[in-house]
Amino acid sequence: MPQRIAIVTGSARGIGAGVAKRLAANGMAVAVLDLKEADCADTVSEIEKAGGKAIAVGADVSQADQVEAAVAKVVSGLGEPTVLVNNAGVIRDNMLFKMTESDWDTVLGVHLKGAFLMTRAVQQYMVNAKWGRVVNLSSTSAVGNRGQVNYSAAKAGMQGFTKTLAIELGKFGVTANAVAPGFIATDMTAATAARVGVSFEDFKKGAASQIPVQRVGAPEDIAAAISYFTSEEAGFVSGQVLYVAGGPVS
Repeated sequence: MPQRIAIVTGSARGIGAGVAKRLAANGMAVAVLDLKEADCADTVSEIEKAGGKAIAVGADVSQADQVEAAVAKVVSGLGEPTVLVNNAGVIRDNMLFKMTESDWDTVLGVHLKGAFLMTRAVQQYMVNAKWGRVVNLSSTSAVGNRGQVNYSAAKAGMQGFTKTLAIELGKFGVTANAVAPGFIATDMTAATAARVGVSFEDFKKGAASQIPVQRVGAPEDIAAAISYFTSEEAGFVSGQVLYVAGGPVS
């Protein structure tokens, strides 16, 4: 079987870095994509030190020209990608009455438009190979979360996007699924703690007390779920949303 080529967006740090390292450990060659190519160096280095193959790619996923250039770089540097993990994301939290158009446009642009542009650019290689895996990052915020009307809308949109991809691309051997994390300890959740004026340790303890398994998640928890969805064995699983949140979500 040929080596699979994967692109993981937003993989300089956090969940994306964890996913990139896991897919490399699974034997894939990985394009570590983030806003600034230089920020990807640590993730690439860790993959290479572990014996894997990776390249760093810089791109703003909300800009079509940068997406096209990034995918072309992956094709020339690694080969034709047939695994895509749309993880790139930002937060601009605020209550509705204080939210600016810029806050809205930035979040919807990176999460939703970014996933659209990346998937549109990569799908041709999956269709040609008659095999592909798309995994989109949703969130428990998709069911609603105070102060995140933009993020919640984007993450709910990711679920509809995923289900339609599954319908359109299924006949070409391509699956599309979404993983919806709960509280994961990353720079992003640390920033949320800072915004609300709570120490990160206290923030994590408070979150853990509300989670049935009594702990917060780690990037590796999400990487494990994505490892399954991108595997050969998951070919009959498509259009699904898996909440990885330490308990039920409603």
